[in-house]
Amino acid sequence: MRFIDEAEITLQGGRGGAGCVAFRREKFLPFGGPSGGDGGDGGDVILRASSKLLSLYDFRLKHNYAAGNGRPGEGSQRHGRKGEDLILDLPVGAQIFALTDNEEHLLADLPEAGAEFLAAKGGRGGKGNEFFKTATQRAPRFAQPGEEGEFLRLRLELKILADCGIIGLPNAGKSTFIAAVSAARPKIAPYPFTTLAPNLGVIVHEEDLDRRMVLADIPGLVEGAHRGGGLGHRFLKHVERTRFLLHLLSAEDLNLDDPWAGFALVNEELRLFDADLAVRPQVEAVNKIDLLSPEALEALRFRATKEKRRIFFVSATEGGGLDELLEEMWRLRDELTLNRPLGYARL
Repeated sequence: MRFIDEAEITLQGGRGGAGCVAFRREKFLPFGGPSGGDGGDGGDVILRASSKLLSLYDFRLKHNYAAGNGRPGEGSQRHGRKGEDLILDLPVGAQIFALTDNEEHLLADLPEAGAEFLAAKGGRGGKGNEFFKTATQRAPRFAQPGEEGEFLRLRLELKILADCGIIGLPNAGKSTFIAAVSAARPKIAPYPFTTLAPNLGVIVHEEDLDRRMVLADIPGLVEGAHRGGGLGHRFLKHVERTRFLLHLLSAEDLNLDDPWAGFALVNEELRLFDADLAVRPQVEAVNKIDLLSPEALEALRFRATKEKRRIFFVSATEGGGLDELLEEMWRLRDELTLNRPLGYARL
């Protein structure tokens, strides 16, 4: 299934049923009076977050959704049945924007499974003529029609929810890392932009199976990403829904003059996209150390210590340094879980 994180749809609440005009016709009751029942209300359209979905793909295939109409009232004071509600499941992390001719505005955010939003309310059912009977109007010959349900044009946007977002330049080894530490099997190849959609992985703690950490492999960022360069801000938005970031830098991208320039480049793109991301907790790691000589690796460790930067040196392919890095990620994850609930992103 393709990963789709944006879609536009229309919603139509059900129309209310018409009220009924009727009079009782029973033996020995020549003037039985009005007996028209009320029409049923139209069904509502409800949007609900489901952990079973990871993409908005289905909404690219079908765009128009409508709830059931209410049934009309009938004689003998029989009221019409309410229209059937329509419940649409969305992935957790979906945001719902109302579209107008010139602008859009946020209606709701679904940051956790089971969260619901009443998007399009059904129309009210019309009153039957029995409702309008009074002491001075004993035989009303009119009833109300049912009202139209609400109509909405919506834009759905998915922002992935994860404990840790893995960021870095293209070909930094993010997919290899997530495959090494979780059961995820993303596409891996030695060329830029292998990852064209965020990949999710889950790590279960060895000593406590109830402790889980969700990782999101964010596609590689390049200079100018905040303006749409490379894969652009289409995927930068997914970084907003993470508690902390794991910033990977490939040993292939290091240079002697400024080995940490790759970190600075990506961090600047994050800052330009959203200033809040500049202060997001971050773990820095140099990947692919198996490509370095022992002397070069030791020189990098010494420089990081001298500059008082805590940088982890790992090899996702061979497993070197992963235990120490994961220990720090678990520590940060547990610390932030207490202080910052998942899905806290600024709207």
